[in-house]
Amino acid sequence: MSSKTRLDRAYHGAKTIGFDDESKFIFFSDCHRGDNSFADDFANNRNLYFHALKHYYAEGFTYIELGDGDELWENIAFQPILEAHKNVYELMQLFYNQQRLYRIWGNHDMVYKSEKYVEKYLFTYFDERTGEDKPLFPSIEMHEALILKHANTQQEIFLAHGHQADWWNYTFWKWSRFLVRILWKPLNVMGIADPTSPAKNYKELIKVERRTKKWIIDNNNLLTITGHTHRPRFPNPGDIAFFNDGSCVHPRCITGIEIEKGEISLIKWQIETNDDGILQIVRILLEGPRKLIDYKTD
Repeated sequence: MSSKTRLDRAYHGAKTIGFDDESKFIFFSDCHRGDNSFADDFANNRNLYFHALKHYYAEGFTYIELGDGDELWENIAFQPILEAHKNVYELMQLFYNQQRLYRIWGNHDMVYKSEKYVEKYLFTYFDERTGEDKPLFPSIEMHEALILKHANTQQEIFLAHGHQADWWNYTFWKWSRFLVRILWKPLNVMGIADPTSPAKNYKELIKVERRTKKWIIDNNNLLTITGHTHRPRFPNPGDIAFFNDGSCVHPRCITGIEIEKGEISLIKWQIETNDDGILQIVRILLEGPRKLIDYKTD
C-alpha cells in the first residue's frame, strides 16, 4: 500500500468538525508521555506542557492532539504513564468533559486503533487509593485523522499524525515497536538514537515530507497539519500548504500550532530568566499569524 493510498484512506475516513472565526484550537503532537523513567523524553518538558495546556484551557481553546501523545512502544502498559503524569491527564479530562478534546493516534500509540483497547484503558482507570475504577475519558473516540471545515468559507484543514507517509512506521509498526522495546529503549538511555525514526534520521524525515507534500499538491493544495517528524513547518501563502506542529520533546521547549480568529500561528513555550533572575515560562510567536483563507485554493 502506497503513502498516497494510506493518506487517501485517512482523509476519506476522517470525522469532519465544523468551525468558524470564533473557534480556537491548539495543536500539539509527539508528547511521547512515558513512565517518568530515564527513557521518558516527555519528563523534561512536562511542566512546560502542563503550564501551556492550563493557559489554553483558561482561554477557551479546543485541544487537538495529533498523535504519539502516549509512548506505547517503550511502555507496555498505559497505567504507569497515567500514574507518572496524573496531573496532565486530569487537565486533559477537563477539556474532554467540555467537549474540547480530540485525539488522533500516531505510530507510537497505534494500539488506539483498537476500540476494545481504548475502552479498556482510556474509558476508566483504577484508582489505587480507593480501590475502584474511575472515569477518565468515557466513550472517547480515537481518530486516524480529522477534518476541520469552516462554516462560511467551506475551507478544509486535514489533520493527521503524518506516519501515513512513512511506510515502515505505519505498515511495520509492530516490528518497530518490538525493536524499540528490546533494543532502542536501553540504547536511548545511553544517548544512541533510533535510526528508523524520521525525527532522528534526516534522510527519513525528508522522504516523509516529500511524500506528504506530493499528496497535498495532488489534493488541490489542501491545508494539512501533521506531526511525526518533530520538525516544525509553517509555509507562506502560495507555497505548499504543509504545516507541522513540531513536538513536545524538543531539548528546551515545546512547539505547537494555534488557530484563532481565522488565523494560524506557530508558537513555542520555553523557560526564560527575567531581569530579576527568576525563571518563568513564556509563549513565543515563531511564525504568523496568517489568515487561513490565504491558503485556500479554489
